[in-house]
Amino acid sequence: EKYVPRGGPDGGDGGRGGNVVLKATSRKQTLLDFRYKHIFKAKRGQHGRGKDQHGKNGEDLVILVPLGTVVKDAKTGEILFDFTNEGQEWIAAHGGRGGKGNARFVSATRQAPRYAEEGKPGEERELILELKLLADAGLVGFPNAGKSTLITAISSATPKIADYPFTTLTPSLGVVKFKNAEPYVVADIPGIIEGAHEGKGLGIRFLKHIERTRVLVYVLDVTTISEENAGKAIEQLNAELKAYNPELLERPSLVVLNKIDLVNEKEKIEELKGKIENLGYEAFAISALKRLGLEPFLKKLTLLVTQEKEKDLSQPEEELYSPV
Repeated sequence: EKYVPRGGPDGGDGGRGGNVVLKATSRKQTLLDFRYKHIFKAKRGQHGRGKDQHGKNGEDLVILVPLGTVVKDAKTGEILFDFTNEGQEWIAAHGGRGGKGNARFVSATRQAPRYAEEGKPGEERELILELKLLADAGLVGFPNAGKSTLITAISSATPKIADYPFTTLTPSLGVVKFKNAEPYVVADIPGIIEGAHEGKGLGIRFLKHIERTRVLVYVLDVTTISEENAGKAIEQLNAELKAYNPELLERPSLVVLNKIDLVNEKEKIEELKGKIENLGYEAFAISALKRLGLEPFLKKLTLLVTQEKEKDLSQPEEELYSPV
């Protein structure tokens, strides 16, 4: 334009910054990727250029997390999002807004604006990621009750197994396929001891994994209990579950009497079964190691899991957390 140096305004807008996005996947089982890397940044947007060329938007940074990951605000502890479905996405931090070039500010009375508008920085957030396993049934019991051997016997899982307490230091997941029923997931939860709800033993770190299970399976070692203390053993397990979350005791449950291959007195096993059934539980005598008695146990467990899944499907779906 006449009398205007280098012509009219032609500054393009800056690109927006990329978002940091969390995405759920069944291909990941742990949060180990976050142990050594704590800071994540998406790409920044490019500057606008002359000739009204807008800057390129920054690329989103997509971070994969396991199904069952819960996102909490690091300062308040508030739950921000809960990943329960494959492919679910949540924007953890929004990218900054690109600035506006001077070409944006042309008006009838201002033909040659000499200023532009700066962009806004992106979000910075400090988050805590917590993993709660998603399983249809959870095996609970005291250390060395044979839970790991049982999950190996009924599924494709291969947890570390040895004859001493606390062999299971991390929960194991196994997929059970019983006859023509739909496959379902069983979790082997590390052994519970008195005071677990206060963090003793492996404590709260693993009690939290039971929260999502539909059915509880109490695994008892028949070589360490008697008719006199069988009820006390279940009471102790229930006390820990109740102290952590009373709702756990409302879940359908059954009892497995494991290691029957190590007991010569068959009357003892029948007496134990009778005692436990008098307490209101259905009991199954099995040997996970020798694979004895598994079919009736699996038939009942599969039925309970199927019934609970059908209940969930019949209930209206609640939107706990809306995607951003």
